[in-house]
Amino acid sequence: MSETAASLTTDFLAWLAAEPRAYTDVMEAWRTSCPRLTVWEDAIDAGFIIRTHAPGQPTRVELTADGRSFLRRHSK
Repeated sequence: MSETAASLTTDFLAWLAAEPRAYTDVMEAWRTSCPRLTVWEDAIDAGFIIRTHAPGQPTRVELTADGRSFLRRHSK
């Protein structure tokens, strides 16, 4: 992972870790059509985040143990 990608991924994971986030909020804030800014896709592929759903609740995006570990290692 490039330094730029690692920095963006760290920002993304820190944003997720700050409070529970609905999937729609995550997509609104982080989705991009730029092929060079694939933070969402990279985080999914690396196993750093998962989508969860409870009946009657909106789909959420949460950090996995690997995501929390990455965040700890790369936080400023």
